[in-house]
Parts: sequence; C-alpha cells; structure tokens
Amino acid sequence: MLVTPDVLALNSARLPEDVDPQETTEWLEAMEAVLKHGGPERAKFLLETLIAVTDRAGAKMPGGVTTPYVNTIPVEDQPAFPGDRALERKIKSIVRWNAMAMVQKANKNTNVGGHIGTFASAATLYEVGFNHFFHGRSADHPGDVVFFQGHASPGMYSRAFVEGRLDETKLNNFRQELKPGGGISSYPHPWLMPDFWQYPTVSMGLGPIMSIYHARYNRYLRDRELAKTDLARVWAFLGDGECDEPESLGAISLAGREKLDNLTWVINCNLQRLDGPVRGNSKIIQELEGIFRGAGWNVIKVIWGTDWDELLKNDHTGALARRMMEVVDGEYCDYVGRDMRTAEEKVTHAKKADLITDEEDAERRGAYIRDTFFNTPELKALVEHLSNKDIAGLKRGGHDPLKVYAAYKAATEHKGQPTVILVKTVKGYGMAGDGGQGKFTNHQQKKVAIKEFRDRFELPITDDQLEHIPFYRPADDSPEMKYMKARRAALGGPQPFRNNEFVPCQPPERKGFERQYEATIQGKPISTTFAWVNLMTAICRDPHIGKLLVPIVPDEGQTFGMPPMYKTFGMYSSVGQTYTPVDKGSYTEYRESKTGQILQEGINEAGSMASWIAAGTAYSTHGVNTIPFYIYYSMFGFQRIGDLAWAAADARTRGFLMGGTAGRTTINGEGLQHEDGHSPLMAMTIPTCRTYDPAFAYELAVVIEEGINAMYVRGEECFYYLTVYNEAYDMPAMPGEHVREGIIRGLYSVKSVKPVGAKLEVQLVGSGVILNEALRAQQILAEKYNIASTVYSATSYQMLRKDAIECERHNRLHPDATKKVPFVAQVLGGTNGPIIATSDYMRALPETVAPYLNGRMLALGTDGFGRSETRKALRRFFEVDAENVTVAALYSLFQQGQLDPGTVKQAIADLGINPDAAHPWTI
Repeated sequence: MLVTPDVLALNSARLPEDVDPQETTEWLEAMEAVLKHGGPERAKFLLETLIAVTDRAGAKMPGGVTTPYVNTIPVEDQPAFPGDRALERKIKSIVRWNAMAMVQKANKNTNVGGHIGTFASAATLYEVGFNHFFHGRSADHPGDVVFFQGHASPGMYSRAFVEGRLDETKLNNFRQELKPGGGISSYPHPWLMPDFWQYPTVSMGLGPIMSIYHARYNRYLRDRELAKTDLARVWAFLGDGECDEPESLGAISLAGREKLDNLTWVINCNLQRLDGPVRGNSKIIQELEGIFRGAGWNVIKVIWGTDWDELLKNDHTGALARRMMEVVDGEYCDYVGRDMRTAEEKVTHAKKADLITDEEDAERRGAYIRDTFFNTPELKALVEHLSNKDIAGLKRGGHDPLKVYAAYKAATEHKGQPTVILVKTVKGYGMAGDGGQGKFTNHQQKKVAIKEFRDRFELPITDDQLEHIPFYRPADDSPEMKYMKARRAALGGPQPFRNNEFVPCQPPERKGFERQYEATIQGKPISTTFAWVNLMTAICRDPHIGKLLVPIVPDEGQTFGMPPMYKTFGMYSSVGQTYTPVDKGSYTEYRESKTGQILQEGINEAGSMASWIAAGTAYSTHGVNTIPFYIYYSMFGFQRIGDLAWAAADARTRGFLMGGTAGRTTINGEGLQHEDGHSPLMAMTIPTCRTYDPAFAYELAVVIEEGINAMYVRGEECFYYLTVYNEAYDMPAMPGEHVREGIIRGLYSVKSVKPVGAKLEVQLVGSGVILNEALRAQQILAEKYNIASTVYSATSYQMLRKDAIECERHNRLHPDATKKVPFVAQVLGGTNGPIIATSDYMRALPETVAPYLNGRMLALGTDGFGRSETRKALRRFFEVDAENVTVAALYSLFQQGQLDPGTVKQAIADLGINPDAAHPWTI
C-alpha cells in the first residue's frame, strides 16, 4: 500500500482540514492504481493535467512547490551506514576539540578573531563527507572540488592536523601568518595556502556561483575532449543566511537547465545569521525548497534526527507534522538557545561564568519544549514516555550521521538534476557558556566553557591540561588514526587539496600575431576590438594553444563583432543545437554545438566571471591549460563583480579580461552608466592583475602573446586586463622589434617632431584611443607654435608603477647599493620640457607615475560622470582632446618660465576652449 497512514498524516499536516476523508481516500487509491499499472510518468501526466484544469477554473496553485517539514528520505529507504559509527564519532569529537582549541588560543593570546559556531553546527556534515564521499586526486580519479564554507575553516585545519598534514605551529599561528614557522589563513585562501585550499569562499555567495559554473565547465572540458571529468563531483557548502546574497541563488536556474548532476550543494540551515534568525517569522528550509524545486533541482531535506522517527511513525493524525510546519524558525532558535537559568540565578551569576549543570539545563529545556512545542494533549501523549532530558536531546538531522549519509548517497546517485541538501542544524552545537549553542551571539563567541566541552565530547584531556587548551592527536597506531587514514586512502587522498604541478604549453606560433603588426589598408580603419577578434580567429587555429583558448562573452558578441567566430568555432551547448537558427547559412550564423569553443553566457557578468575563473584555474584543477578570454563592457567589469575578480586572484586564476567598449569618451552616445573612465584604476588594486591600455593592433598582439607566454609557458601566476575600444581608425605598422620591450614594460616612443628652428620641447604621453589626440596635439604644437615634441604610448601605467615602487623600495632598503632607476624615468627622465599625459581615464591613472618624474608631469583625464554625446564633444567636455593637450603643454612651458602667459591665453581663445566652463567632474 502506497497510501499509508503516514502519507495521509503528512498530507494533513500541510493542507487545510479535510472535509471529506472518504473522497480523499478514493482519490489516493486511484492514484495508487495508476502508479502500480501505469507507472510514475503516467501519474505525473495526470497530476499535471489536473493542475492545468484547476488553474483554468481559477483555483490557482501555489507558486512554490514544497513538501511537509520532515525528512525527504523515509526511514525505510535509508541505506545501511557503511562506517564504524563509534570510531567516526571519536574522530569527529577530536576534530571538534582541536578546532575549538585553535580559535580559543588565537583569541586568548592575540585576540585575532576566529569563529567556531559554524563548524560546530556543521561538523557531522563534513565528517561524513571526509569519511565516505570527498574524493582526493589520484591516478584514476581527478578529485572532487569542494567549496568549503569559509567560517567552517577551523574544522578543516583541525582535521588536517589530526591527519598529520598541519603541525602544531601552524595551528598555534591561526590567523597569524607572519609569525615564525608560518601560520594559517582565516578562511580558504589559495593565494596564501597554495598547497591546501582550491577556491576562496566565505559568506558572499562566491562559492555557490563559482561551484555552478565549475560543474558546467567540467562538462565543457569533457565534451571538448580536453579532460576526463565524469568522475569529478563539485560540492558546495554554504549557510542558509548566505542564500540572501544574490550571487548564491542567482545562477541556480543554469544548473537546473544544464542538468548538472555532478553538482551537490549542502546548505547548513542552522537558522541563524550573524545577528539573529535567518527567517524568524517563517521557515528558510521551506522557502529554499520551493526556490530550488522551481529551478529544476533535486531537493533533499534532512530536518530531524533518528530520535524523531518513532514519534513521526506514531503520528497517525498528522498532528506532529502539522506542528513542525507551523512553528517558525525564530521559535526553533528559542528552543535551543534560551537561557534556562531562573531570574534569580541570572542575578546571582551576573558577574560570573558559572552555569547551571548540563543535567539541570537539559531537564529545564526539555520541560520548556514539552510545554511550548508539544502544546496539545495529542502531542503531549506522543512524548509522554520520554523524560524531559530525552526531549531536550532530540537531535536535528544535521547532527545525525545516518541521516546525512543517506542524503549524500542519494545525491551522488541521482541523475539528471543537481541536488541541494537542506540540512537543519544548531549553530554552535555542543558549545556551552553564555554565547553557547543556538544563541544569536555565538558567531562572535570567543570563549567556550572548556571543561563542559571536553566532558560532552569525551576527550582524553585531564583537568590539569585544560588551562593550556592542548591540541590532541591520537597515536599513529590508534584505531582512530588507522581508520581515518584508511578512509582517506580509499577515497584517493587528502581534502582539501590543490594541485601545484604545472606543465607548460608550447609557445604559440608567432605568425598568428604578425598580421596585427601590419598597417591597415588606407580608408579601411579598424578598432582595437576588431583587431582582437581577428587575432582570436587566427590564434584559435594555432597548433599549440588554439584548442585551449576559451572565448567568453555575456551576450555582447554583436557589439564586439564576434558573430563570425560563432560560426567558425561554435558556441558551447551541452545538448548541441536542436533548432535551425534564423541566420542559417550566413557568414555570422548563430551556431551552437556540443563541442563549441565559445561560452556565450547571456546577460550575466557574474556567471561569465565564474566561468572565467573555472577556465583560468583548470591548469591546477584538471591539469589542462585552458586560456580564457572574457570580453565584456568595461564598465560592467570590476565595479560590478569586484568580489569575484578579487577571488580570482586569490584562486591564482590565469587568463585575459578584455574591457570592451572601453573609455569614458569612446562609446558613442551611451551615457553615464556605460562610459568607463576608471576600470584600469580598479584593476590596479588587484596585485596579480597586469593592466594594459593598447592603442594599436600591434600593441594588442604583443601584449597578448607576452601574456600567454608569461602565464602558460613560463608559469607566472597572474592575469591580464586589457582595454579595447570600438572606435575605428587607421592602425600603423609596428615600427620594429625594438618597441616590444617598451610595449610590455608600459611605455615607448611613437613619434618625434622637431620643426625647423624650434627652441621649445614637450613630451606628450597618450594611451588607448586618446593617443591619437596626443598625436594631433603634436601636429598643432609644431604647426601653430613651432614647438618640438615626442609622443609616447603608455601601454600600462600599472606596469610602470609596479616597476617604480620596486625600485624605490630597493633603494630605500639598500642605501649603499647602486641606485635602481624606474623604467618610466629611464624613458622620460632625460628628456626636455614638461610631460603632458592624457587618456580616456581619470587623471589619477597617469598620476600614479608622476612622483618618479620630478614634478614634470601634468595629467589630463576624464574625471566625472559620463553622458550621451559624440566622441568629439565628450573629449572637449572632459578636456582630453588635442586642443586641451596643446593648451596644457603651453601652460606647462609657461610654468617653467619658458613661455609668456599671453601666448597661453591667446591659444585658449584660438583653439576654441571656454576657460570659464564648469569643472567636468561637477556637472
């Protein structure tokens, strides 16, 4: 019989009162017959048809689909637990102790912080994974990727210590990484711990979104035959509070649509944020269930521990299940976090750390739960055989290894959908004290009742040892150590882990880049974006690295001129192309393919960035050197997904970010939200990002070739940000190999003009498209004012500044050594006259190198909001056009005493500049 009393009870728990039980029984018996004779698919068809009929009749169905507030997996379907439960509990207790001790020591000795509440709630979730599910990297398995919840990091360090992977010095130096012997980082940081962590997380939604695109990228690698990834599972652990972050849930529809059954999320629903309940007035588990089911995920709820199974079995009327549903999360927090001392005891102990005993607390808490949760005669009858202590000890599902194991096993065996496991736990589980388990303060709890903690988890530590909070590791030949090592060996090796073996690529062939060295045909100007598309088309055919290139675009391919690449290389789709595109047969045919090379991500910068991170770390995760090029509106880059860009650097990502439609004056007519005048400055804040602003096609080609060789041949851990523009102009030929060094290092001479009889000289520095304004200013200065000048292309102020501060530091710390001269000073230091710098970005960009030029630089820039206008009008408005460069040069000569002020004033009038216009950054 499928229609059991349990089913009827659960049904009644979530629906209004049944006014006709006989009719309900008949419908259920009919459905049982359909399931028996027609199967699940026929039953599904009938239900969907009935829903459609009732919907048309006006009886609208609920928007979210949820199930009763009980475990998804019935106890009768629960698999046998394969491990030694007693040993696993001992190991878990040891891990708990060392995690607690590490945080306690850090706060006791230096007050550097640390959180224990999250891991205390999630210890069972991780230990079941470590013992039975998380695969390490081995000869026959690529290893799972686990995005660990950042605040749970003490537990990962503790387990690694017990396994012998970290020593006591490291644990003693938790959050003190600069101490002798080295320390360990606060959260998962691969940059700081490259042999341990794979990906950075913490509660900003970065782990969740990265995990989705990582799982999809595994399919991409498989379908393009670049790596064998079928065995690799992606796990993401996050908190219920973290689901408020847009990045956490913003991409779950992709996982459902792509049927990513290689992805498992475990959401630790301890019902608490840092400051209070996640959903005090409702139920976060039910909310998340509806959201994930609607997005096409398989949802498994682990709410109640084994102790509840018998109670639910005896709940023939559904009263208990109904009560479970109606109690809100704020009340569930109260059941475990309420201070059970009397008012008098609180006064007595107000200035002490004394607590009522565990026995007394359990007795009072059980009585409170009996009165407030089991609040009807029918419910009280269900638990009349239980003592108050028994009631207080009824566990939530996340602290029961049997329930957690069953959920993980079901998730890994499920096909056709990603799985989310919603696990109910108690924050700070096992912690005693005023900030103990279930209390809203326990995220920031720094002190734990050590003795009570030891007693609860039965650790072999004496009272005399407690003062020093010693770390504990069993003897190597102990049953616990043998068991732990055997389980990890069976699963292929350690977790967390990061592969640091790097196998270089062969360098790309130079011929793929050389076409960009040539001048464009007169009358057929191109933009640097178009030059990039041409370059990509060429090097995607390179015999050494072509198949490794991964172009990524967020639904702006038309803007960037990429459609020809769509047809040539195809866009990746896990199902191929099941329709005929409207432009079939054209030069720009929209071609999707299961082996497509391009990732077209839709209007989704965060998802595109997550794909870029997955591709840019594949050299480590899968040992395949995929080379991602992510092109996007430059304004929608660092300021929009800055956390992900920072995480990319932390994860040691390699690849290219291409800021398309760059500049504040270059993207015709778009306006304030689209015109970028600051992304190179934002890129400079990321230590491993090398930022370039190329003006000509050959500069672009030189930088990209250098970048590929730096990252994928020489193995340098960095990534590149290049601005590319949509303004077409004639591209000159590369002057020769002698300019290559200057392009890479950030500055080189483009053109010198010295009119006959010229006595004055200036240096003009431009970058990107505004280099053309510097060249035009050079012409004006020569023709109108008989002033000589040299124009320089500043391809990278960031590289110039990095070199300069390295020289300054060396000189400061080695006063008796030969003084190092910054490259920017080597190029400009020996020249004559003032230096005028202009770009399509804020003045602060060129001003980053001004301190190394003896006060000779005057910088122009596009400070202020963008607006809709023509390029010419915008450049005049922001005062970066040739005429303003000319006036700046004349003014600087006047400042140096080489020119009279009347000449400058007349030039302002002659060149049509309004000296009384408002500051551009104020309008």
